[in-house]
Amino acid sequence: MAFTMSLDGFIAGPNVSKAYPLGEGGQHLHEWLFKGSAEEPDASMGREMFDRGGATVLGKRTYDVGLPHWNDTPYPTPSFVLTHEGREPQAMKSASFVFVNDGIESAVTQAREAAGDKDVILMGASVSKQALKAGLVDEIFIQLSPLLLGGGTRLFDDLDVHRIRLDCTRAVASPYVTHLRYSVTNRRLTAA
Repeated sequence: MAFTMSLDGFIAGPNVSKAYPLGEGGQHLHEWLFKGSAEEPDASMGREMFDRGGATVLGKRTYDVGLPHWNDTPYPTPSFVLTHEGREPQAMKSASFVFVNDGIESAVTQAREAAGDKDVILMGASVSKQALKAGLVDEIFIQLSPLLLGGGTRLFDDLDVHRIRLDCTRAVASPYVTHLRYSVTNRRLTAA
């Protein structure tokens, strides 16, 4: 899973809607993708993140608020939308969307099959939390933005994952963002 997060822990600003798919002020989280040159670490880290993706799992809300702005998908990969509704697949210019209504495990399994030897990208806080709780996340890639949003959507609230340990495998800093990659070891910590 990969997210840009504000220094105060938000991956979207307040009031996420079709008008503000990243919440009010949330678009500033992703400015690092558009600043700097191809020589800076941000451009290479962004390319690496996109190049590693082989399939995407996203929630229905992310699909509903994002699709009008994307006019397609930000990741040109087979995409699996976790929903409670039964719907026919939808083809876009660079990806297809399959609607999965039998749980996160099924969505991730289908995405892993479609991704082959590439990564499965998780989009949306709810989908990512469900995958983390189910032990389906191997790696967390956070781009820590020097921004304080003061409110919005937090990625790690209400997890109840019994204190999973993360091992930092990479840290790359730029003036715009700090890229942090963690492997999820699934070792549970005991209470002190």
